[in-house]
Amino acid sequence: MADRRAGQDPDGGQAAEANGRIREHVSPLVRGLLVVAGTVCVALGVIGIFLPLLPTTPLMLLAAACFARSSRRFHDRLLADRTFGPLILEWEKHRSIPHRTKLTAIGLMSLTLAVSIVFFVEPAWLQGLLAVFGVLLAIWLYRIPSRDA
Repeated sequence: MADRRAGQDPDGGQAAEANGRIREHVSPLVRGLLVVAGTVCVALGVIGIFLPLLPTTPLMLLAAACFARSSRRFHDRLLADRTFGPLILEWEKHRSIPHRTKLTAIGLMSLTLAVSIVFFVEPAWLQGLLAVFGVLLAIWLYRIPSRDA
């Protein structure tokens, strides 16, 4: 067992470094796939700023998680961003989302879904499905902890 790679725990996962950061994955293939996934999440998150149907905050958090395991440079760059950095740091340190961000996300999502249901979706079953999806998503988002309530 002495040939076990540094940074891996006995379960085969990645151990956290002493400073609390997650170590990059040992496999170059997995790191490459995570960089691609993180880049796609960032692109979709940026589009979500202008198109409220895409949830920007969860996409940026997912991108940060992908970059934490694949590219310290990309992860640090995302953390240094003045718009998304503080939100990601809050999530990484406390597993919480600022209360204002949560309420804004729920409000914009509700408005977007309401407009979609009223003006663009015709079948009643699909309108109902969208409404149920919106309510469940709002409940899930509201249940995420906030430190600044």
